[in-house]
Order: sequence, then C-alpha cells, then structure tokens
Amino acid sequence: MKKTNKEKVKEFIRVDHAGERGAVKIYEGQLLALNTFVKDENLKKKIEEMKIHEKEHCEYFENEIKKRNIKPTKFLPLWDLLGVGLGFGSTILGKKAAMLCTASVEEVIDEHYLNQINTLENDEKKLKEKIIKFREDELHHKDIAYKEGATKKGMYSILDKLIKTGSKIAINISEKI
Repeated sequence: MKKTNKEKVKEFIRVDHAGERGAVKIYEGQLLALNTFVKDENLKKKIEEMKIHEKEHCEYFENEIKKRNIKPTKFLPLWDLLGVGLGFGSTILGKKAAMLCTASVEEVIDEHYLNQINTLENDEKKLKEKIIKFREDELHHKDIAYKEGATKKGMYSILDKLIKTGSKIAINISEKI
C-alpha cells in the first residue's frame, strides 16, 4: 500500500484548518455588516447556513491538529483579522460583492481540495473522505453564491482577482509556516 508523505499531511491539515477558520471569519464579517449597516434578511439567512458548514469543517481540522500534534499556522491572528475585514468590506459593497467573495474563495478551495484528494493515499482514507465531503459543501456554497447574484462582470472582475490572489497567498504561507 502506498503511503502519503507525512509532511504533506501536516501541511494539508495546517492549511485546511487555517482556511476553514478563515471562511468562518469571512462569514462573521459579513454577518457583522448585515447586523449593523446592511439590512438583508434573506442574505443573512443564506450566510448563516453556509457558516454552519464552515464551522463543522473548522472543528474537524481543529481536532486533527490536536490529535496529530500539528502546529497551526503562525498567521492565524492575521488571517482572522483579514477574514473579518474581507467579509465586512465585501458586504458593505453590496449583495453581488458579498456573494462574489464566497464564489471566488470557493473556486480557489475547489482546486486546492482536489489537489489534496489526488495526493492522499489509502493510509489517509478517513482524511480523504472528509476532504471530499467538505469540497462538495464548498461547491454547493459556490452554487448558492452565483444563484444569489455573484458576478465577475465589470469592476467585480477586479474584486474576484484580488480575493483569489489573496486566498492563494494565504494557502502558500499557511502550508509552510
């Protein structure tokens, strides 16, 4: 049986923990904007529903970090701050921007999780199954975002590129540090 490189597994868990926690923080920022400046009960309900999945994902990776004695990324406090800021800022820009935030992040995560799924061997079957399930949840969130008005037209294309670039940078850093 082929074995998965243990250093890769540590990187996967570290970065996935940071990413799922970041997703929770983005939704917290969006909900903060929706509870203070932007009144949209339908959008608030959708975000609250998606946040439940992200919390489940985050808790799984939090447990894996503890169980496997893996150090989380040193950048968690910065990612927390940036996540809340991104969520809040995108929602202040309006529903299309808030939903584009979700769609853009999920498109990066789709590719990220797919790469992990293709790397994990049978010795990490349970981890692989969880990542497959979480990827399905993320794809569902992306579909919701587009259904709710996410767009890359006009100036939104710039926001899409900024969010995707920031997400990829956070992934690369969190894997290693």
